[in-house]
Amino acid sequence: MKKKVFVVGDVHGQYDMFIKLLTHWKEEEEQLILLGDLGDRGENPKACFGLARDLVENKGAVCLKGNHEDMLLDFLNSPQHSAALYDMNGGMVTVQSFLDIKEGQYDAVELSESVKSQEPWLKPFIESLPLKYEWEDYVFTHAGVNLTLKDWTDTSDRDYVWIREGFFDQPNDTDKTFVFGHTVTAMLHEERSNTDIWLSGDGKIGLDGGAVYGGTLHGVVFDKDGIVEQYKVSNTGYAFSQFFGGN
Repeated sequence: MKKKVFVVGDVHGQYDMFIKLLTHWKEEEEQLILLGDLGDRGENPKACFGLARDLVENKGAVCLKGNHEDMLLDFLNSPQHSAALYDMNGGMVTVQSFLDIKEGQYDAVELSESVKSQEPWLKPFIESLPLKYEWEDYVFTHAGVNLTLKDWTDTSDRDYVWIREGFFDQPNDTDKTFVFGHTVTAMLHEERSNTDIWLSGDGKIGLDGGAVYGGTLHGVVFDKDGIVEQYKVSNTGYAFSQFFGGN
């Protein structure tokens, strides 16, 4: 077991930012952990999924399942029922990226079958992604855990990838530090334009800097005692929308 971990926040298809952030990763010293949401909305989701797969299979990285992976899997399994929700959450950007097609009117079932045919590795890869990763006194998840439960380990599979309220707004009375993405840190800070990492003060650390919205992609190094280094890549190029106005 390596003595440090390098944790990457929500990438959302921002391949250039992803690559730039990884230049800070010290492979020999740090276990790489990706918090999920590899695609949707960003400039090149296909490349982000491909890179994550390579990092997992050849570099021993841990890639957690995010809610956007969850929606993509639903789209691949039952497009007739899930395409509308996936599209509303930027998923068609990912589908177009994999199939190299332009925006337009397409049949959801045909799109799903085409992705599975052209990228046969994708569905098994998503299905293999863990919901959490524990290291020392840390628990890494995409969205968080249910802190309203008597025992957080009873958190449902859905909550690990989707929870917001019931986690960040609850006291952490456990002996664990929870590191998560999913909820853009600007929504957790009092100053809504602040895309820095979020520290709750009681063992909850948010790393989704809203990279795809013109915010920040975070990479944070932890050892067993806390944060060792913080790296960030600011979005100076493609943004899905100007969520933070002016960036």
